[in-house]
Amino acid sequence: MADSSSSPIDREVLTWQGFGDGMRELAVTIRDSGWMPDLVVAVARGGLLPAGALSYALGVKACGTMNVEFYTDIAETLPEPVLIPPLMDVSALDGKRVLVVDDVADSGKTLALVMQMIRDQGIPSGDPASSTMVRVAEARSCCIYMKSRSVITPDYVLKHTDKWINFPWSTLPPVTSDCEQP
Repeated sequence: MADSSSSPIDREVLTWQGFGDGMRELAVTIRDSGWMPDLVVAVARGGLLPAGALSYALGVKACGTMNVEFYTDIAETLPEPVLIPPLMDVSALDGKRVLVVDDVADSGKTLALVMQMIRDQGIPSGDPASSTMVRVAEARSCCIYMKSRSVITPDYVLKHTDKWINFPWSTLPPVTSDCEQP
């Protein structure tokens, strides 16, 4: 009997060209929906590049980042996603149409956490002396990929897959002091 742990993982591969073309396609889809954001928020780290590309494609200069930790390695996660510092200055969200961008809605827990904070609960203003909550006018979500097991359906999705995804920015291991030279 073959050892299943040695079999390769079936993967979806996104190239840099596919990423660029896909971001343009998503921008057109967002524009054609009749809704345009005032602010683009990246779910870091996976959403950083897609959010930047979409902000350029949509002509939206206001950007922010919410740092969420969930994946610790391939197919390894914390029990629940956790918001980590540095925290975004959320006062910029008040009364705005916000597009939240991530690379993939895999379990969907990370995106669901961010959307719940922004859409349903509001976000503490950041002033320790104030109990004021910042409220957005409207929040929508966008991902390059969505998996069928996701607990949330993003408003805008480029592709659906249940495969592990190789993104062009995260396929290679980090460059560290003990990393081999290319």
